This record gives sequence, C-alpha cells and structure tokens, in this order.
Amino acid sequence: MNRQQEFVLRTIEERDIRFVRLWFTDVLGTLKSVAVAPAELEGAFSEGIGFDGSSIDGFARVYEADMLLRPDASTFQVLPWRGKNPGTARMFADILLPNGSPSLADPRDVLRRALTKAGDLGFTFYTHPEIEFYLFEKELRRGRPVPVDSAGFFDHVPHGTAHDFRRAAITMLENMGISVEFSHHEGGPGQNEIDLRYADALSMADNIQTFKAVVKEVALEQGYFASFMPKPMAGEPGSGMHTHLSLFEGDTNAFHEPGAPYQLSGTGRHFIAGLLRYAPEFTAITNQYVNSYKRLWGGAEAPAHICWGHNNRSAMVRVPMYKPSKGQSTRVEVRSLDAAANPYLAYSVLLGAGLKGIEDELDLPPEAEDDVWNLTERERRAMGIEPLPASLDEAIRTMEESDFVAEVLGEHVFDFVLRNKRAEWAAYRDQVTEFEIKQDLRRL
Repeated sequence: MNRQQEFVLRTIEERDIRFVRLWFTDVLGTLKSVAVAPAELEGAFSEGIGFDGSSIDGFARVYEADMLLRPDASTFQVLPWRGKNPGTARMFADILLPNGSPSLADPRDVLRRALTKAGDLGFTFYTHPEIEFYLFEKELRRGRPVPVDSAGFFDHVPHGTAHDFRRAAITMLENMGISVEFSHHEGGPGQNEIDLRYADALSMADNIQTFKAVVKEVALEQGYFASFMPKPMAGEPGSGMHTHLSLFEGDTNAFHEPGAPYQLSGTGRHFIAGLLRYAPEFTAITNQYVNSYKRLWGGAEAPAHICWGHNNRSAMVRVPMYKPSKGQSTRVEVRSLDAAANPYLAYSVLLGAGLKGIEDELDLPPEAEDDVWNLTERERRAMGIEPLPASLDEAIRTMEESDFVAEVLGEHVFDFVLRNKRAEWAAYRDQVTEFEIKQDLRRL
C-alpha cells in the first residue's frame, strides 16, 4: 500500500467518513457513482471492486460483463454537500478487466494513453477551461426553461441570484481543492461562466466532472436547476467550454518563443496546424449532441469555421496575449468545445491532433483577421476557410472515415461513439418539430 492510500484510510477514520463514493465516467461523459463501505477500501485499492460493465453505456457486451473499479487515492476528497457527520467522500476510479489490465472502454484511460504519448515526446499537457452554463427556475413554463434572471455579460446585479449561486459553488469547489480563477455572468439571461485554474489534463478532466456535480448540487440546494446543454434557448447564446491548451517541456513552455509573432514558437504553430487539420474529424467528440450544432451555427461568437487568429473571437482557435511579457502564459485557446463534451475524450483528441501537427511539422495557414461570420461564403472559400460540420450527421460521417480519431480513442470507444451518435441522429430525424408544425401544418 502506498502513502496516498494510507493517507486516505487514516483520513477516513479520523474524520468519521462512513460512505465512500467511487466515481467514474461512461463513454458519453455521464458521471457514475457507487458507494463502498470504508472497510472495503483496502481490498479495493489492491484488487478492485467488481461490477457489471454491460450495464454501463459503451463499457462491455453482456458476455464479457465482469469488470473492476480500482480507486485512485490521489483523487480523494470529502464531499462538502453531504454534511459533516457522518461524512461522505469520493475518489475517481479506473476501470479494469478481471486480469488487472486497463479497460479499453474507460475514457479516463483513453486520456491517460494520450498523455503517455505526449510524455514520450517530452511534453506535459495543461488545460484551463472556461465553463458556461445556464441557471433556470425549477419548473418549466409551457415546456420551456425559465432563466433565473435577465442579466447580461459581466452585469453586476445587487443581491442577484447568480452572485449568491457563484459564491456558494466556488466556495464548495475550493473546499474540494479545485482552484477557480474567474467567475461572472455571461451573455444570456441566467447564463454564468466559471473558469478553473490550469492543471494537467487528467486532473482537469476529473475537476470538470466534479465541477458539473457541484454546480448541479448547489443549484438544487438553492431551488434552481443548472444545465450544460449547448443551446438550451433559441435566440440566446450557447454554452461553450473554451479551453486554453499548453505544452511544457519540464518547466519551459514549449509554445513560447520570445520575439516571434504573438510570442508563439514553431512547436505552438505546428500544434495549431494539427488542430485545424483534424478539426472536422474530431468534432463529433468535442460537440457530441444534435443540439451542439445549434450552438456552433448560431452565431454569438460560436466558431463554425476552421481558422485561427490572435484577437479574433469568431475563429475556432485563438492565440490570446493577456500577458505578452510572461512566457509561461503563452497558450492557444480552442473555442469550439461545448460544455456537454466528455472532457476525457475531448482532451484526448485535441492533444492527439496537436501532437500530429508537431510530428508532421504541419504548416500553419494565414490567420483570419476579419469577423468570419461577416464574410460571405465566397470570401471564406477564397481565403481557404472551411466550415466545421454543420450537423451531428455530418460530423459522424466525417469521423467514421478518420484513422486519426480511431487511433486516439481506440477501436472500442470509436465504434461505440459512432453507434450511439448514429442512433441519436436517427431519433432526432424522426421527430416532427414545433417549427415544422407552425410553419407548414396549415400552409400545406
């Protein structure tokens, strides 16, 4: 037993923790949980705890259902919303096969494999997400969500619901060791943003899953509900998860080169070129729902075209320069991700695309200086700016031809995502929408 595991067992005894929840994530990014008694933890650390993997989306077929959960002691945290005595804690768990090898269906291990490849090249991968979400009244009105306020971007509303909510959520996150950099009201009514302080990608993916659980818990405590749906209301901004990415070689930022344009190194330029080259192929991962494409193609600074720029918020990839004199802060921002993405898989494909750009020394195309949304289609074509997939169907068709995405995800996850998303598109296509009824029922 290692020191972290010993620390967990000692803390559980000292703090009267009676329930320990093992958290893991299915292929679609849904958080799963199983509670174990503290007395079972020592065995769980050494051997894992058995469960039926065939009951979890994408994990296993019925005839190969036996799987194991092994808790990661480094992720131990007490859950502040469950009360103090007796307490409840959680740890993320890795999914193993009965022989002790990692399950090919575990999204956490997909990301770990991608990080191992980066490590073999001498890189550590850091991410810093800006996570947007909506707060709604608990009850729908005429089948529609009702925002908790009518405020807008950066609005300060005295005694506002969003202020109280963000303060409570951030306090809870920090009590769990998750650092928050910024928070504010976003552009839509009831829309908020909380930015997490940068961390290595695996820790950050765990933090994002915890963040979503905390936001939903605090919302329920205050009598509201929170949604990370990419586009919950027509005519209002969608909820994205703009993510800042950087590669470090030891303590050195591999993206930084003093005196270069935007202080961006050749490594950074190749990384962006890889993101742009493979964007159509990985969009079904970073934007995995039918609703995701209503955000991407809904304007309001959502990026629908494959291009990059410095201070261009209509571009898919941006090179921010908030602190040009500070080399450690050089990074790239990917703006296409939505808040409903599975962070483990999303970060895997972004890292994989960037590394391909570095390995193949891909050339970075000229930057887009104009508002891409205001250009005509002919102007965009003349500039070589291609569109992202316009629907889940198009994204699926592009991904299924991608050897790159299949390699990053592994065939098991790759095949499951495609099957699941084809079924979602078929179910969506079968619907008769309110728009069609209003538009055509009496006219035709």
